[in-house]
Amino acid sequence: MYEVKMFAVIGCGRFGMSIAKTLYELGNEVLAVDNDPERIKEISSHVTYAVEADATDESVLKELGLSNFDVVIVSIGSSLEASIMATLVVKELGAKKIVAKAISEVQGRLLQKIGADKIVFPERDMGVKLAHNLTSTKILDYIQLLPDFSILEVAALASWVNKSLAELKLRQKNGINIIAIRHGANIELPPRADYIIKEKDILIVAGTVSAVNNIEIKSAD
Repeated sequence: MYEVKMFAVIGCGRFGMSIAKTLYELGNEVLAVDNDPERIKEISSHVTYAVEADATDESVLKELGLSNFDVVIVSIGSSLEASIMATLVVKELGAKKIVAKAISEVQGRLLQKIGADKIVFPERDMGVKLAHNLTSTKILDYIQLLPDFSILEVAALASWVNKSLAELKLRQKNGINIIAIRHGANIELPPRADYIIKEKDILIVAGTVSAVNNIEIKSAD
């Protein structure tokens, strides 16, 4: 069964807004925190909870119970000082995993030294892509080509192993297409209908956003 994860997103600018909405759409519990009332108003209907608060105030963040969240994402981009302070506070509060947004390599190194587990550079890791990667350990890469069409790189699900593509009928049942399959140094492009999926296979999957999201949910079973 799909395990819902808990995410806290601190800073709801364009990047924070994107990742918070996508994580919520994927069925997770999401807390959004920002000191701008307009941003909180805008995102409130797209997340589980939205709180107007100063992310550098330790007492405020402590009340939010951030140590109970699976991942805390610090996406403050307007102020280097605020980003560093928020990361420090979140680390001291015992957050399990901290993902911090950086706008430069120097800022990234600083955030990593003070406790961030993963540094994200928006130019390379856009919010939607990161949300999909965080949701499931099976999701290796995610590209949204069009508003309703995506390509996903996913490790073979347990329910697919030792079955042929013809037997699985993924296009008919799940609305997805298998573009290619990689097994070690070998690649099946396009894969044959009688190809038997192996445990360590990597599948390149294409389909609508909703169809791909269903695969992600199954991958978390």
